[in-house]
Amino acid sequence: MTIIAPATPEEFEQYYLLRHQTLREPWGQPKGSERVEDDATAVHAMLINDEGEALGVCRLHLNTPQEGQLRFMGIRADQQGKGLGNLLLAYMDERARELGATTMVLHAREKAVNFYLRNGYEVVEASYLLFGSIQHYKMAKQL
Repeated sequence: MTIIAPATPEEFEQYYLLRHQTLREPWGQPKGSERVEDDATAVHAMLINDEGEALGVCRLHLNTPQEGQLRFMGIRADQQGKGLGNLLLAYMDERARELGATTMVLHAREKAVNFYLRNGYEVVEASYLLFGSIQHYKMAKQL
């Protein structure tokens, strides 16, 4: 397995497809809803297997020069529970440090809070309700 920064149209097609399949499709959201305006300025990561198939995705952007924010973390359903998310988080932590960030924040879905707690994050506060049913929690950690 390898983590790459998607660069080609084909890689980005896989990246956005997995982002949609893991984070939008289960809640009946249309294709395209997995994309946001600031994607062009974000750091993207995609974990691929030896055959080049996308297994996990995540993105990072800087809110300030010192604060990175993770968004759109998704692991393919049949690959969850195998530690792949830990690999993506470690990769993004390193990328954030390289960019000068000293803290990282994210908004975790309720079912993912324990995963982030195990990876050094702390809950700051309940933040928002996505699609009227998915509670999110703002979480943060020092890099």
